[in-house]
Amino acid sequence: MREISIQKNEAGQRMDKFLAKYLNKAPKSFFYKMMRKKNITLNGKKAVGNEQLKQGDVIKLFLAEETIENFIDHSQFSKKKASSARKQTAVKKVQLDILYEDEAAVFINKPVGMLSQKASPTDTSLVEYFIDYLLENGKITEEELHTFHPSVCNRLDRNTSGIVAAGKTLQALQGLSEMFRDRTLKKYYLCLVKGQVKENQRIHGYLVKNKKTNKVTVSQKKPAEQIKDGKEASAIDTEYKVLARNRETTLLEVHLITGKTHQIRAHLASIGHPIAGDYKYGNRSFNDALKKEYGLRSQLLHAYRLEFPENCEGDIKQLSGKILKAPVPALFEQICKAQGVM
Repeated sequence: MREISIQKNEAGQRMDKFLAKYLNKAPKSFFYKMMRKKNITLNGKKAVGNEQLKQGDVIKLFLAEETIENFIDHSQFSKKKASSARKQTAVKKVQLDILYEDEAAVFINKPVGMLSQKASPTDTSLVEYFIDYLLENGKITEEELHTFHPSVCNRLDRNTSGIVAAGKTLQALQGLSEMFRDRTLKKYYLCLVKGQVKENQRIHGYLVKNKKTNKVTVSQKKPAEQIKDGKEASAIDTEYKVLARNRETTLLEVHLITGKTHQIRAHLASIGHPIAGDYKYGNRSFNDALKKEYGLRSQLLHAYRLEFPENCEGDIKQLSGKILKAPVPALFEQICKAQGVM
């Protein structure tokens, strides 16, 4: 028999999800059968698997130790192998730019060129660097990674810089992710665009995504209800404010009201003001000139400010009413100053 006491980072998830992580080699049918036969119990009572675990709950496995061990793949969680795997995938040691940290959450200023999350199994992303940061600073143990994986709550394109939120606890991950999803957390970006934008505006449209090309187009009219050939449509809203401008470029503050793939880049390009350095949606001759003069190789788009609602709860209650800002990258600042808009 084995007794498992639920810790803070394991609380808040369904019991069957926890068991799938703990008995990571067992088929789900096995632990559902064991729960039905009361060979796996929760707080001394029969469980069905959909119970939300709380800190201090006790799960008992009335199974032979050999059976339990056969269903646990320890190779995934040994410190030596986990550290070795990270060293093999990490190209170099990265010093994270931490903007804010408390017991539950961390906010990181992601640089251009870094993935927020893996795009393929061989990638190293901000998530891996974040977990290494927590391990090295003793804020999580390899054993805790067995049943809980800290992660990021929002994603930025590889070549977009700025604030990424990350959760150190399951409750923080869930709370932050919900705020991003429900749009109660306000997100603001800075970008340098081609041309002279003369007035502030809120623009509405429909974003049509082509899954095959991973590129989106913007339409002011609602597209047909049935989108075929691997395409799907979403309503989008983007609000921008002019901060400074000259004859050639404008520095904008963009409020991302909805949050879809490439929304800001595609939306601004659709109104004739593509983002500087954006070859996917932008103006090639404009970008080539900036590349030649400044070495610019990515879009000048920076997630620079988050504004939290006043009523955050649970592990993230200390974020209530906070405003977090991330300084722009050096090249972004250099180009804007040279253009006379910063």
